[in-house]
Amino acid sequence: VFFMTFCALSSAKGMDINMKKKLVSVILCAAMTATMLLGCSAGSEKSGSDSKAKGESGGTKEMEVDGDATTLNVWTFIELHQEFYTNMAEKWNEAHPDKKVKLVLSNMQYDDMHNKLSLALESGKGAPDVVDIELGKFPAFTSGEIGLMDLTDAIEPYKDNVVESRLDIYGKDGKYYGFPTHVGTTVAFYNDDLLKEAGIDYTTIKTWDDFKEAGVKYHEATGKEFACAETTAQWMINLMLAQKGTDYLDKDGKLDLTNDKVVEVLQYIKDMQEAGALATVAGGQPDNEEAYPEYNSGNFAVQIMPFWQTSRFTNYMSDLDGKIAIAAPPVFGDNDAVKTIGGGGTGTAVVKSSENAELAAEVFAYIKLSEDANKEVWNVLGFDPVNTAVWTDTDLTQNPDNQFVKYFKTKPFDTLLELQDGIGSLASCTSEKYPSINNEFCTTTLNNIFEEGMDVKEALEQSQETLENEFGGK
Repeated sequence: VFFMTFCALSSAKGMDINMKKKLVSVILCAAMTATMLLGCSAGSEKSGSDSKAKGESGGTKEMEVDGDATTLNVWTFIELHQEFYTNMAEKWNEAHPDKKVKLVLSNMQYDDMHNKLSLALESGKGAPDVVDIELGKFPAFTSGEIGLMDLTDAIEPYKDNVVESRLDIYGKDGKYYGFPTHVGTTVAFYNDDLLKEAGIDYTTIKTWDDFKEAGVKYHEATGKEFACAETTAQWMINLMLAQKGTDYLDKDGKLDLTNDKVVEVLQYIKDMQEAGALATVAGGQPDNEEAYPEYNSGNFAVQIMPFWQTSRFTNYMSDLDGKIAIAAPPVFGDNDAVKTIGGGGTGTAVVKSSENAELAAEVFAYIKLSEDANKEVWNVLGFDPVNTAVWTDTDLTQNPDNQFVKYFKTKPFDTLLELQDGIGSLASCTSEKYPSINNEFCTTTLNNIFEEGMDVKEALEQSQETLENEFGGK
């Protein structure tokens, strides 16, 4: 669809190139909004190896269970979760023969599933026992009368080892309503081979000033691009905002796009672009089928992305096998408490009205948070597990037969351990307003700044006004 759209616009008569570029970016962003993760994911989920996250329906699958078992109906929009949940439920049944479950798993298209869930909760009829809800949709289900079960007690046995910021994004008023799937730790992916040829040592890049200096040097030495100025996502932008201790909303939850720190971050990125350290990329962000060839062919050398981008490298950028080093992202140096943030995510919730809610919560806490489950999250899905107890299991994390260990120059979990105590988040992640903010940025704000050259403050003021009209001034 992206390719056909681009071709159609390219051949259109009577339309200047800037308008074509803008329309392509808008169309791409709109398509990704419908087919990938939004919310505080800042752009796409398909997280890790969830390559069929939002396009196809995998139908309904039932577990085979010997003997008596409680049936749990599970809805998801991620086909790979059906297999993963089944495998983990089988392990649960082996360990708990007196509390066996039989999962009936229905995989639906992304919008269909969330819409169906909303209607079921409102009507009180037809809801499942357990459901996957993506991060961008989650706030809609924790506002007003909440139809999801409070999972705080179910999480408690695992909480000490789970990254707290990933629990918080599915929480409200001190209660947790979703089990996280992964951390999505934002890291730097450096093409070490290309950087070495330009005389750049990625291990010396510690701050954003270092990053900018390296980017300018690389561009001047090679004529190619260093990193991406995002226009259809906010992976790097959200990281930098969190490092600066700011957000899109103020402490009272009111829209605050024009505060000094938001302006400072966007201006810093624009300054990097104008200096040659950044450039816009096809598709507007690294996690895009239009962008993969740009990196695969060496036109860009660096990605600042959530950890689940590892699977994109193995699946779509095979020419870079053995060339990519994973490292901590740059920091500003004035807020070292936040070194990185989690990006992307799917929260697994239990419907409060389910007659089997208590058992479902216990089972899915095991399936999503236990050490056994999180080992499989890495081995099968390629995600960074939310249970950090497995991060130090070198038999798991440094297994020479693991495809990700084989692919990357550095050991992936070395970087995760370095960042473990500095994983933050944006408070706006849990706000109903965030999907609209994300959509405005991905369709208008970032294109105005990085494609059209609009003044940063002016672009933010324009988007502030647009969103205030949508929110009724709130």
